[in-house]
Amino acid sequence: MEDLCDIATQSLPDQAPCDDVTLLLVRTRSLGPTRVASWTLPGDQSAVRSARTLAARQLTEWGLQGLQDATQLIVSELVTNAIRHGTGQIELRLVRHQVLTCEVSDTGPCTPRPRRARTTDENGRGLFLVTNLSRRWGSRPVPGGKVVWADQDLPHTSGLRAAAA
Repeated sequence: MEDLCDIATQSLPDQAPCDDVTLLLVRTRSLGPTRVASWTLPGDQSAVRSARTLAARQLTEWGLQGLQDATQLIVSELVTNAIRHGTGQIELRLVRHQVLTCEVSDTGPCTPRPRRARTTDENGRGLFLVTNLSRRWGSRPVPGGKVVWADQDLPHTSGLRAAAA
């Protein structure tokens, strides 16, 4: 542990050494490859349909067909936003852990925010739908863009609990 602390504090070259530092080291649990699925999609409108199809196929493989409709809608909205507000390729990732997490990465620097669409507006309801279909959602910056994610609760069945254990 001492060596790890020394390495971590040496990476702060602009600060004078001091002993009044709090350092938190955390060991995280990694997920096996059967719990994560990811795809690279083109940054055009064809990606939306492909993303829905890929997500549905993965949910079927995981036995999560009950989440298929909501997940496909979430994926559609997040991928559409990535196409509109980013450039280049888009990354779609589904992660099955305590919840089902859908992540869409794009090159856009702006943090998404829900809008209040008027009844005559053709756009502006996507994040409202994501909010209502997910447990929670958010975004985080990454080098070269951002990741927008949404979590959904997994169905509570004995088979899924056993698989999670």
